[in-house]
Amino acid sequence: MNDLTYREVRLPEDVGGCLLCNNAPCAKACPYGVEADTVIRSLRFENTAGAANRLPDTLPCVSCAAKPCLSACLKGKINRPVPIDEIMRMASSYGKQTITHADLSIDFCGIRCENPFFLSSSVVGSNYEMVAKAFKLGWAGVAFKTVATFVSNEVSPRFDALRKESVPFIGFKNIEQISEHTLSENLGYLRCLKKDFPSKIIIASIMGQNEDEWTLLAEMMTTAGADIIECNFSCPHMAANGLGSDVGQNPDLVAAYTKAARKGTTLPILAKMTPNIGNMELPAIAAVCAGATGIAAINTIKSVMNVNLDSFASGPDVMGKTSVGGYSGKAVKPIALRFIQSMKSCAQLKDIPVSGMGGIETWRDAAEFIALGCENVQVTTSVMQYGYRIIEDMLEGLRHYLGSHGFGSVSGIVGKALPNIIPADNLDRSSICYPRFAQQQCLGCGRCTLSCYDGGHQALRQDEKTGHPILNAKKCVGCHLCVTVCPVSAISSGARVPKDKITSQAG
Repeated sequence: MNDLTYREVRLPEDVGGCLLCNNAPCAKACPYGVEADTVIRSLRFENTAGAANRLPDTLPCVSCAAKPCLSACLKGKINRPVPIDEIMRMASSYGKQTITHADLSIDFCGIRCENPFFLSSSVVGSNYEMVAKAFKLGWAGVAFKTVATFVSNEVSPRFDALRKESVPFIGFKNIEQISEHTLSENLGYLRCLKKDFPSKIIIASIMGQNEDEWTLLAEMMTTAGADIIECNFSCPHMAANGLGSDVGQNPDLVAAYTKAARKGTTLPILAKMTPNIGNMELPAIAAVCAGATGIAAINTIKSVMNVNLDSFASGPDVMGKTSVGGYSGKAVKPIALRFIQSMKSCAQLKDIPVSGMGGIETWRDAAEFIALGCENVQVTTSVMQYGYRIIEDMLEGLRHYLGSHGFGSVSGIVGKALPNIIPADNLDRSSICYPRFAQQQCLGCGRCTLSCYDGGHQALRQDEKTGHPILNAKKCVGCHLCVTVCPVSAISSGARVPKDKITSQAG
């Protein structure tokens, strides 16, 4: 089996094992100046063009006998070094690619943004130094961490993660509240950021305890130089005294507080929605009718995570206790996309700008949000894991995708996926799409036959000699469970056959 066949399976596994070190020792150890760490990072974040382009025309890793990068790899202190030399060789198989220019700038709520990537309202955008660093690296804007008239008194610890098998980070829980800085300090940060980075976009996230405070905070943020006001109606663990997600679940409160914020500013207003609700359209419509310019969605999802079966405490463990917190990370992306699609399919909201968030780690994630109608995306959890540096691959990956697919600008894909999501009753139910098996790629592991028998329709059996799957078309319903579970992508979509012809073609 050749490298090209295995590239999509083996390469993600190898780069997934990299620690993504800061000031990576592997790159420092390379006598040829190969920036292995940035190549691996690009591969990790699905920027294959950027990875290949970062390699020299003649790859020294092939003939390097000493392999000092492997000796320097910190992963070797745990079990074995990341196969850096092999990753570089496989990355080079993509070949040098011309990244066609595509315009990443986009209008959002009437404001021109240099690209669609913003930091979301959280710890990643909570003081001047942090945001300034992000701006210098290429982030177009920030939704500054939520500001109130009071100072949040935080707990310790406040973060926890959900893991699965060898994957160390699927989802993320936080019980962190709003800004720990005083109102005066936050206003100072905003003034300095706007002064030093006038072309960057500052979204001031606010949370009032009553209508007067919403008006006051909107006035103050406007005077401080904000470009957009974001009303935080959705923090999942700020539910006391009319705060947070309890507001977002109540369209009347959303309308009242949006109207109050509108009294304090002429700037665009975003209403940040809670996913802890069945129908997000109702509070979103209420916000728009009350003066909101756009919608931000989604905030984190109420969650309980990781019960310790020795102590029976849940995480984050604060002296044996915890609280319901906010769930974020890659695992929430499908939920976020569902809410955004629902709003964009609503007649009263389809033309309202949406700033999307929830599980965005790569340029591809961001492009999916944009394809469902977002003109702007916000990121937190991925930055908390990997740092602001991920913006390099986000920009490069999105630009290459747009250029290679004939889109001259990011605005060209806004909403492109919406027509393809239709009511379940409108889906074609008159045919079956059978799986196609690439026997030369099949390892004979039997995962597909096991899943089909125990979780499907018993349409596969495993050849006793080769281990390859054999399809019984009479039993196959085209569910594609086998396609989903195959670990080497040896099964794909095959022929689609009308159900009324299945009997004659099943043999």
